Amino acid sequence: MITASQCRAARALTEISRELLAERSGIAEKMIADFERKISELDDASIEKLRHALETMGALFIAENGGGIGVRLKFTRSETRRILSLENEGGQTADDEIP
Repeated sequence: MITASQCRAARALTEISRELLAERSGIAEKMIADFERKISELDDASIEKLRHALETMGALFIAENGGGIGVRLKFTRSETRRILSLENEGGQTADDEIP
């Protein structure tokens, strides 16, 4: 499940309008606006549709982990490849030989 605040933040991060989110999720734009403004609640199925649509457009939702819930952008494929290529830079690690 995502919260109203996460929905707003995900839209901001992915730079999409409520209109586009409504089109992609099948949830009415007014319902999304009311949900984000905490005027009304959505049922679980509708929230899952919003979540799926936002994830498809690049949002990654962060569950409560002691530091709070959140949202961030997913890494692109090219960013993931760059990170993976850097992980093994520098060769093997060894114990320090400090007296």
